[in-house]
Amino acid sequence: MPIPAQQNLPGLSVLPYARKPSTLAEQFEHFDREHPWVYCALEQLVSQRLASGARRVGMKALFEALRWRHPRGMKGLNNNYTAFYARQLLAAHPEWAPVIEIRRRRTP
Repeated sequence: MPIPAQQNLPGLSVLPYARKPSTLAEQFEHFDREHPWVYCALEQLVSQRLASGARRVGMKALFEALRWRHPRGMKGLNNNYTAFYARQLLAAHPEWAPVIEIRRRRTP
């Protein structure tokens, strides 16, 4: 007697394997997709700092401000993402270039 096709049984479908992000850029893109509010919060913090007269804005300081304001919601916010967020902010707000310092990228 032939064995019924297993893949047609409910609950036994094979899900496609999701590759874990391996590069830092991939990890950032995954985090940014899962936490879109982080970018908005950083944008708001930069605007507030500039409105209060700041001449320089440090991304690491903004990350710490986010962690302080949202201690439970910041799981996964890696300090390695500061450069990615800085570049993302500058792409959207080129007028902020004099106040947000970025360095030359060492890796692609």
